[in-house]
Amino acid sequence: MKKVWIYKRKNINGWWVGWYESGNRKAKALPSKELAEHYKHIKYTQLNSDVFTGQVLADWSQMIEEYREAKKVQGVTEGTLYEIALSLRNFERIVGKCSSKQIAQNVIDKFILQRGSEIKRPTLNKDIRNLKAFINWCRENRYLNGAIKIKELKEEERPVKSLNDIQIKKLLIETEPYPSIKMRILLALGTGLRRGDIESLKINDIDFEKNSITTTSRKTKKSMASRPVCAEVMAEIFKYVARMKVGQEKLFDDNFSHRHWKKICKDAGLTDLKFHDLRKTFCSLLAQNGVSTAVTQRLLEHSSPNLTNKVYTNVDPALRHAVEQLMVGKWL
Repeated sequence: MKKVWIYKRKNINGWWVGWYESGNRKAKALPSKELAEHYKHIKYTQLNSDVFTGQVLADWSQMIEEYREAKKVQGVTEGTLYEIALSLRNFERIVGKCSSKQIAQNVIDKFILQRGSEIKRPTLNKDIRNLKAFINWCRENRYLNGAIKIKELKEEERPVKSLNDIQIKKLLIETEPYPSIKMRILLALGTGLRRGDIESLKINDIDFEKNSITTTSRKTKKSMASRPVCAEVMAEIFKYVARMKVGQEKLFDDNFSHRHWKKICKDAGLTDLKFHDLRKTFCSLLAQNGVSTAVTQRLLEHSSPNLTNKVYTNVDPALRHAVEQLMVGKWL
C-alpha cells in the first residue's frame, strides 16, 4: 500500500500533502488542514487504485460534501459552487437522497423528465451539465461503476438581441438627464463589461494615457490589466470624471436606478431591452465588422468560442451584407 501523509513546513503558511510516485517524492500545498485531509484521501485512492477495484458505498450527504471540497481544491468560485449546489438540491428534491448504489440510469432519467416540466430547456441543460460533472466525479472516486449516460437536450436557436446604430443613438439621447446611467451604457457598449463589473470600477483603474482600464470579472475572477477602450469613449469618461467630487474613489457613487433605466428604454422605444443586451450588442458589432471570434471571446472573457457565437453574436446584418454582394443584376 502506498502511503500519503500531511505535514506543515516551518515558517510557511498552509498544510502540505506528501507522497511518493514513481520513486520521486511529491507534495502539494493546501490553505487549510480540512482541504489537506480531503486531498490526502483522493491521492491515497488514486495511488492504490490497483488495490481498490470495487464500488465504494457512500451516502448522499457524504458524496455531496466531498464533491464540494473537491471543487474548492480546484479553485472553483463561490458563484459556481452555488449553482452546483442548487442543481444537486433539485436532484435531491425530485429523486431523494440516493446512496452511491442507488444512483442509476432510471434515477437520472426521472430527474431530467420531472425537472424538464418545471423549467425551460436552457436552465435544464445547466442542471444536466452540473449533474454530469458530479456523476463523472463519483465514477472517478469509485462511488459509481455503472454505465450512466447523460446528454444535454437540444435547444431551439433563439435570435440574439442587439441594437443597431439608430437604436443606440436614440438610447443615448434619452440618457442626457441621467449622466451616470449614460456613462454606464457607454462603458457597456464600448467594452462589453457586465454591469456588476462596471459598478465596481474605480478611478485608479482608468489609464487615460494608454486609453485602457484595468478590470476584474466578479463572475469569472478573470483579470485584464489593460483592457483597450476606444478614444471616443475615453473622452466621455474623462469629461465625466472631471465633474466628479474631489476625493471620490469609485467611478459611480450612486446605485443603478432600474426606474430610470426603464423610463429611458420606454422613451427610446426599447421597452423590452435588458442592460445585458448592451454586452451582446458590443459582441455583435465586433462580429459584423469582421473581428474574429477569438478576439471577441477574449474581450468578453468567455470560456468557449461556442458561447460567444451562439448566445452573444447577432450576425444578421452581416448575412444581409453578404447576400447583397451577389451580382444578381448581371443575371437578369
